[in-house]
Amino acid sequence: MAEVFVGIVETISLTMCGLSVILWMSIGTFSRSVRGEIFAQRAIASLCVIAALLLVVFNFMGGELWGSGNVALPMALVAVVVAISASMSLKGKDVQGETNPHEIMKMRKDRD
Repeated sequence: MAEVFVGIVETISLTMCGLSVILWMSIGTFSRSVRGEIFAQRAIASLCVIAALLLVVFNFMGGELWGSGNVALPMALVAVVVAISASMSLKGKDVQGETNPHEIMKMRKDRD
C-alpha cells in the first residue's frame, strides 16, 4: 500500500513540475496582458511550491526519483527557486544590462 502511495506522490509532483515548465516556456504569450502574466506567475509559483512539498514528502517516504534516493531534495530546492523567480515581476525592466538583438537591428536600420 505504501509503495502505491509513493508512486502516486511521485507522479503528481513530476506532473506539477512539468506543467510549471510548460507555463514557464509560455510566459511570453501570457505577458501580452498584465492579467495573463500575473496568472502565469501565480500558477507557476503555486505549482512549484506544491511540487517541492510533495518532493520532500516523497523523499521522507523513501522514494527514489530516477533511480536515486538523493535527487528529490535538490529538485525540491530547485522548485522553490523557480517559484521565487516566477513571482518576480520584471515586465519592462532591463535585467541583463546589455543591448538585446532587437535593439541592435533597430540601431543598424537607423544608421543605414
